Amino acid sequence: MEKNGINELYPPQVKAVKSGLLEGENIVLAVPTASGKTLAAELAMTKKILEEGGKALYMVPLRALATEKYREFLKYTETGIKVAISTGDYDSSDPWLANYDIIVVTNEKADSLLRHRPTWMSRISIIVADEVHIINDSSRGPTLEMVLAKLKYVNPKAQIIALSATIRNAEEIAEWLGSKIIKSEWRPVPLKKGVYFRNRIIYDDGEIVEVSGNLSEPCQALVNQTLKEGGQVLIFTNTRENAKRQALRLATLTSKYLKKGERKKLKALAEEILKTGETTRISEQLSTCVANGIAFHHAGLIYQHRKIIEDAFRDFKIKVICATPTLAAGVNLPARRVIIKSYYRYSGSFGSQPIPVLEYHQMAGRAGRPKYDDMGDAILIAKTRDEREFLFENYVKAPPEKIWSKLAAESALRSHILAAIATDFARTERGLMDFMAQTFYYHQYGGSIYIESIIRSILKFLEENEMIRIDENHLKATKIGIRVSQLYIDPLSAVYMMDGLEKRGKATEIAYLHLVATTPDMPKLFLRRGERRKLTEKALKIQDELLVEPPDPYINADEYDFFLASLKTALTLYDWINEMKEDDIIAKYRIGSGDIYSLASTAKWLIYSAAEISKLLKLRNHIKPLRQLMLRIQYGCKPELLEIVQLKGIGRIRARMLYNAGYRTIQDLKKARIEDLLKIPTIGKETVKSIIEQIGRENEKVKVEEKRDEQKRIIEYFEKRSKVKNNG
Repeated sequence: MEKNGINELYPPQVKAVKSGLLEGENIVLAVPTASGKTLAAELAMTKKILEEGGKALYMVPLRALATEKYREFLKYTETGIKVAISTGDYDSSDPWLANYDIIVVTNEKADSLLRHRPTWMSRISIIVADEVHIINDSSRGPTLEMVLAKLKYVNPKAQIIALSATIRNAEEIAEWLGSKIIKSEWRPVPLKKGVYFRNRIIYDDGEIVEVSGNLSEPCQALVNQTLKEGGQVLIFTNTRENAKRQALRLATLTSKYLKKGERKKLKALAEEILKTGETTRISEQLSTCVANGIAFHHAGLIYQHRKIIEDAFRDFKIKVICATPTLAAGVNLPARRVIIKSYYRYSGSFGSQPIPVLEYHQMAGRAGRPKYDDMGDAILIAKTRDEREFLFENYVKAPPEKIWSKLAAESALRSHILAAIATDFARTERGLMDFMAQTFYYHQYGGSIYIESIIRSILKFLEENEMIRIDENHLKATKIGIRVSQLYIDPLSAVYMMDGLEKRGKATEIAYLHLVATTPDMPKLFLRRGERRKLTEKALKIQDELLVEPPDPYINADEYDFFLASLKTALTLYDWINEMKEDDIIAKYRIGSGDIYSLASTAKWLIYSAAEISKLLKLRNHIKPLRQLMLRIQYGCKPELLEIVQLKGIGRIRARMLYNAGYRTIQDLKKARIEDLLKIPTIGKETVKSIIEQIGRENEKVKVEEKRDEQKRIIEYFEKRSKVKNNG
């Protein structure tokens, strides 16, 4: 521990140890951000593995968080502990994980593994559920709740450690998990919460601080004050566009605080952003911001750009980040000051709404960087005196809300009920109700007629669609039911796919894309003003080839809008696979590069699932085009590029350059001369070396270097001759 800079435990960690953390006791640790939750779990995991054997399963809600934890845990490889991460490919039992001791997964990956029942899962001796308060989230909460219920069933003797931000009813979570509760407000860096109004910050302890300077815009004034003192700032805004605009507005200010050496490092980072992925208007704006010591951060950015920003902020290169709240729920990125510019969030269902107090606490909890700051502060911005009082009463002084189970919704339960039957967690209706009694929902509400009616409605749906058979109350999954469960898709998505695929023997690319875009598993792009007419015109042109018939817009207006939103999503993917530039897609659909890759990732999985369902239903004509389409979605290219685009490090831009230069197959590349490859735009020395290694021309590795050196010598020779002539 001393080697990693840890000389003593924090008070909540000490309390956890005294409560039996290292003796196998189940623990719920509900403490503020940066108060040592993860280290407490690490102590328990390493002790359990080294002394008793078994495996540790560490579950997180987001892939970015899984990557962060995996890198953090790699330090234990020195002790002989093997660490692995698995976040993708939901149609696999990942048998290779049998060789690892600490396994980091997302909650969804843990759920998919349970559906495949790998033998190594019985050896899990300790389970860590990070960010357990995510149970309160209607989209992700039910999965974590069901995973914990299943893991308790599969590994009843395993130690469970649940980590959470401070929540009002942490005791309820502890009771459900049979755990001891460690609840604390202690932080390694004290946090002051306040409200800014008219160049003054009034803090929760009564202190009033004047924010001096000639800057009238609140964010500028607050950022300027912090940068003067050598601190860093996180600004949370309510939309992506506002995050970007705020960063661009502040760039001139942050630039004034850069030293010469910092400018040089930031310029290199700005260039790295432009070189990573396709150059777009968003990446150019981000690059401009980064060169000035500031960045914007949201889910519309590609993962690589978000990673560059996060690492640069940790290394004190970037001084300010303007972000959407997704950052607060994701990676650990503290700053001296947190500014919450808006306490409103737009909801598609209810319009603009005030944020929950728990979300405010999560954002405010990022204030104060351990080992660097003596104090952190979180500032809300008020426009009027009344608003200042409102913010104090409803956020600064208010406790976070209670956590409530979101399991009792048919959309949330469909997949989990089928999985429980397909994996033999429940074999009768009574057994299913008994299994559901292990959930947090039942702990909070008890068995109710309401949820039992939902469960029976789902059983009827699954039976009608031949995913299960019910024989005298005995429940048995069919082949299609088992496969749908393994594919980790909503049974309703599978019904849409089966209905569409059985409609005709062959289909076009747009028809397949629209089919999967209509499923509940595919996020839909928002319909903007003026798009309905254009999309309706497009729908009329291609309606004969679609596998989903459009509803009547006059009878079912909402369903028709859903149909058009699905079509817009499908058209985005269609442009992607036909090699439209990312920047043009961004402009056409008003989304970010990160959105394109997120849609493509989901679509790839659903197209794969459609191919697997076609195979099971013996719809052979669909299998080959669906599998090709899956690869095209993955790489964003036309069919002719598929052979060379799969080479590592090539990507669709370089693949198109190679193809246009006449290198259309691996065989063509094997015959290519190195000097000819180096003449192709975007194909540099490192790319050629990589191609050579992958296609079996390892003996030519050195020749790339030699050729480059030879070219350099020739250039130098002619430059010298030119100088001699000029001097003569």
